Amino acid sequence: MREIPKLWQQAHQDGTIAKLGAIAAEGDLLGIIANMQPGGNEFDYWIAGESDAASGTETFDQTVIPASTWAIFTSIGPMPGAIQNVFERIYQEWFPATGYEHAGTAEMELYPEGDTTAEDYRCEIWIPVVKN
Repeated sequence: MREIPKLWQQAHQDGTIAKLGAIAAEGDLLGIIANMQPGGNEFDYWIAGESDAASGTETFDQTVIPASTWAIFTSIGPMPGAIQNVFERIYQEWFPATGYEHAGTAEMELYPEGDTTAEDYRCEIWIPVVKN
């Protein structure tokens, strides 16, 4: 809740966001949550942009996110509070009520261009799921 917003702030300040935005498809940026430990709070978090295999290889590491069945949730409001609230609801309300469980692969946050502090800013959370 605190460290990820700090990472984004630092990436804005050091120019990483501008560089990723320049190579990202449609200018969208991603937050990738990977290597989550079951029942734990430890995971890797990457700031990323979708690109073809040739873009940015000299500057950034590349990885492939495996195809999954995704549950997609919309967050509306200023970051980071709005998206943090949606994540809480996904895990506290949606998962227990739906018969789905986490597929165990990477989650994605999709951040379109725009004012992330605006009341009407829209982004998405993509959670890989399987029916239990």
